Formats: sequence, C-alpha cells, structure tokens
Amino acid sequence: LFRSHTIQIQSQAFMKSCRRLRKGSKTMPWGYHLILDCYESDPELIRSKTNIEAFAKTLVKRIDMVAYGEPQVIHFGSDDKAGYTLVQLIETSNICAHFAEETNTVYLDVFSCKPYDINTVLEVVNQFFAPKKIRERYVERE
Repeated sequence: LFRSHTIQIQSQAFMKSCRRLRKGSKTMPWGYHLILDCYESDPELIRSKTNIEAFAKTLVKRIDMVAYGEPQVIHFGSDDKAGYTLVQLIETSNICAHFAEETNTVYLDVFSCKPYDINTVLEVVNQFFAPKKIRERYVERE
C-alpha cells in the first residue's frame, strides 16, 4: 500500500511536467516512450516466465493496445546480465523489458504512437513485480 501511494504521487507530478512539455507544441508527437527502472522488485516474480507473460498480456489490455502475436519471453545472459527478456509487439510499436536477476531490477520500455495512461502502466508494474522504487523517464518522439 505504501509503495503504491508513493508511486501515485510521483506519477502525478511526472504527468504535470509532461503536460507542460506538450502545451508549446503545435504538432502531435509521433510516439510516446515511457522508460521505467524498477528497483528491488520481488525476486520470485521477476524469475517467473509465467508471471512475465501474464504481465505483458495484462499491460496490453489495460493500456488499450492490440498485441501482435504472443509475448516472447526468453531467459539468457550471464553474470550480472542474466535474466528474462520480454518483447511484446503491439500494432502501434512495442513493449520490451529485461529482468536483471542479480539486482532484482526490471528495465521496462513502453513505446507507442498511440497515447496511453502512464499511471496504468505503473499500477500494472506494481501489481506484477512489486518494486520498492521506480525511476521514470518519458519522451515524446517527434
């Protein structure tokens, strides 16, 4: 509960700054790119292929995208780079993530030319991986 509340407050401030960036623009962005670094995630959840696949399918639905095929979830890498990698193509671009097992960190990118709700992405991430801290970055591609 505490984590969700903290993420929600950070996200509200984050969205206000994103709206400020859009006010001066005369054209719509070509794409929206959310980059999340999710620290101290639940070790069991980030090591579960089934959980990662369910995350991808749930996220696609919750942000109102259309999946292009099934999520690809493959475990590879060595040393501090080992972990699952997720690639989910969507009709408007892609959702990609790497799950670093040594640090229990999730590195997630959501890129789409169709707008989506950043708060919804944060809610789904918290539900499936329970990170203690999230670093957010947002880019509008022109």
